[in-house]
Amino acid sequence: MIDFSIPSDTAALRDEIRSFVIDEIVPFETDPRLTQHGPTDELRSELVELARKRGLLTFQAPARFGGREPSHLDQAVLYEAAGWSTLGPIALNCAAPDEGNMYLLGKVATEEQAEEYLRPVIDGRQRSVFAMTEPFGAGSDPGQLATTAVFDGENYTITGTKWLITGATGAKTWIIMADVQANPHGPAGPTLFLCDGDHPGIVIERVMNTMDRNYVEGHGVVALEGVVLPPAAVLGEVGQALRYAQLRLAPARLTHCMRWLGAAERAHSIAVDYARTRTAFGKPIGEHQGVSFMLADNEIALQQSRLAIWWACWHLDQGAKGRHESSMVKAVVSEDLFQVADRCVQILGGMGISDETPVAMIFRDIRAFRLYDGPTEVHKYAIGRQALRGRGA
Repeated sequence: MIDFSIPSDTAALRDEIRSFVIDEIVPFETDPRLTQHGPTDELRSELVELARKRGLLTFQAPARFGGREPSHLDQAVLYEAAGWSTLGPIALNCAAPDEGNMYLLGKVATEEQAEEYLRPVIDGRQRSVFAMTEPFGAGSDPGQLATTAVFDGENYTITGTKWLITGATGAKTWIIMADVQANPHGPAGPTLFLCDGDHPGIVIERVMNTMDRNYVEGHGVVALEGVVLPPAAVLGEVGQALRYAQLRLAPARLTHCMRWLGAAERAHSIAVDYARTRTAFGKPIGEHQGVSFMLADNEIALQQSRLAIWWACWHLDQGAKGRHESSMVKAVVSEDLFQVADRCVQILGGMGISDETPVAMIFRDIRAFRLYDGPTEVHKYAIGRQALRGRGA
């Protein structure tokens, strides 16, 4: 039986989150600390404390760390509410990359690693990064990993360049992907390492100017200049980084979709209000067929996106890995929500390309979302290969 009802406790928490975001977080959207490179760490800390006071901080954390540990389906409802403002997930500590990193560390880290690197992130005391992407190496194809780790039997020495590393400036918990070179002392291959952001050899060269501005401290270019780490810094097993990355990416693709569904819904609500009150040629513009059709297309796209997300979340909750399902949802939802935002800009006209409303910011940020965790084309390539193998393969 298919049941689309939302449990009462989840609905109540959704409403509490949405009210919190509207009442306490939306006013910060015009704060000067929301810069071209995203919210500053100072602004983030202030927002986090507001969520802490409301008892809403890191609601998605595992129960053993004091969180509510909602199912994936519950998360879909709650993250959509959080995404009403692009600052909402930051305040609630369920924004990328921290949310995905917390999920990965909760699954793979040892107890000692979790206490040192995970718990402070869950507590909102520090931020984290996932340092995989490289300018001419790992990205959509992580198999092109160029950063190396040389093991001499006692320590690993990591050398390489990373870029588009979200939140690198000021982050304390670092997950670094590097290719352990063949050696006589143990296994080799792509490996994840944990370390502190202040560790010698981690050099943040600059923060990139990008079209989005919703991630704390933006996206950095990082040089790894002989970062020396002990075997205890290995996250999981040597040579298993790509498997762990997939463990992180399948749910992270969906949480991206959930948050941006909330933002697109916000943009649509602004466009609807404008279409009711703005007149042209003798009547509200919403009564003109061209605008009403755009509003209808938005309504359809938002609901289709919501149902697609719920479908993939259901699979994850049943124990599936969700790689295929999350690729399908990421591909369609990222494209459809961008179209929603684009129609909202069009409906608002001149106001839509200004900062008089958050719609222009949402439009830019959702355009960037189409590339997060793999562009649409990469996901379609994987989906097509799965179709050739047979849907049940």
